[in-house]
Amino acid sequence: MAKTAAIGIRIEPELKDAIEAAAKAERRSVASYIEKVIADDLEKRGLLTSTGLRGQ
Repeated sequence: MAKTAAIGIRIEPELKDAIEAAAKAERRSVASYIEKVIADDLEKRGLLTSTGLRGQ
């Protein structure tokens, strides 16, 4: 997946702390962890395939 788009979001500090802990446990950066969580969810929902968005 090409790293070409940026997204800025605001989240509660407790959520950020939990994300940082989860990323560390998986030996990933926070950005890599968030990208994986989102991609896994989209694949589960049938909105994303391993090659990109469904239907494209």
